[in-house]
Amino acid sequence: MRGDAPGLLLAALGVAAAVGVHAVVPAVPKLTAAVVLGMAAAHLPGLRPVVRGVARPGLSMAGKRLMRLGIVLLGLKLSLDDVLGLGWATVAMVLAVVAATFAGTLWLGRKLGLPGDQPLLVATGYSICGASAIGAVSQAAGSEEEDVAASVALVTLCGTLAIAVLPLLQQPLGLGEVEFGRWVGASVHDVGQVVATAQTGGAGALREAVLVKLMRVVLLAPLVAGVAVAVRRNLRRSRQGMAGVRGTGGVGNAAGGPGGAENSVKTGSRPPIVPLFVAGFLAMIVLRTTGVLPERALGLAGDAQELLLAAALFGLGSAVHLPTMIRTGGRIALLGLGSWVVVAGVSYAGVLITT
Repeated sequence: MRGDAPGLLLAALGVAAAVGVHAVVPAVPKLTAAVVLGMAAAHLPGLRPVVRGVARPGLSMAGKRLMRLGIVLLGLKLSLDDVLGLGWATVAMVLAVVAATFAGTLWLGRKLGLPGDQPLLVATGYSICGASAIGAVSQAAGSEEEDVAASVALVTLCGTLAIAVLPLLQQPLGLGEVEFGRWVGASVHDVGQVVATAQTGGAGALREAVLVKLMRVVLLAPLVAGVAVAVRRNLRRSRQGMAGVRGTGGVGNAAGGPGGAENSVKTGSRPPIVPLFVAGFLAMIVLRTTGVLPERALGLAGDAQELLLAAALFGLGSAVHLPTMIRTGGRIALLGLGSWVVVAGVSYAGVLITT
């Protein structure tokens, strides 16, 4: 723990600065400010040696373990009764939006030749719940920190732009309060960004947006489980391939696939089908659904969840290496634009059909 202390202290200072930015400019969500401040810290001449040196272990820990804790607490925002109250037509619409966005983004990212797990992580962030979903899937896939940071930066940027762009389209697209709220909830990435965007359409729009958005969050657990299954399958194939290579006396590389597969081959570990933090996430949903927790406890848990995710995103932001992002900047920007068109277009069509 002592070696993590400098990085955790820096992350805490980053969270405090993000809270200050949000207080001064309420339109900027705390989580967005945390990512940007983390990126800035990694490139400021005075802080760069600290971020890359003594603070790196603690910042990496924040990006992983604090992210997991934040995702567990995210489950307390969800109630199965609220989600099912939307009706099966809306449930089907959300499933279609998530499936189309995930598959389309993953396909396009691979076609563009983006490195590592970036296609998988960007697809996850766009289709489910932004940086929180990226953090969850990266834990299951064992993704490289650089891939996670680049994906978080892209999804955060596009989600922030949605706050300004989508309200301008409400009238031209002929969307009423309910329709606009559901469109926002189905197409914007982060929960905070959904709230910031939907509140411009009125109280009814905000309620519908949050309910639809939280239903997308429910799909985080099966998605993470699916990624874990894929990692296990690739790991098994890699081991079989390595056994065959050793049997012939040759030398070869482990099969590709999710970023954690090769590391797992080396360590002999097998990723669990349902990671512990995802089980905790589901348990919190059940706990919230029972109604046993008072509103004050839920409020405190919500504040803690936001602070934990802010610290995690500061840590991830500090891992962004801008020269590396610039080298793939055109391709990853094209992926972000393409995915945005898919999620906005499919969700708009879904809202028109179901309302």
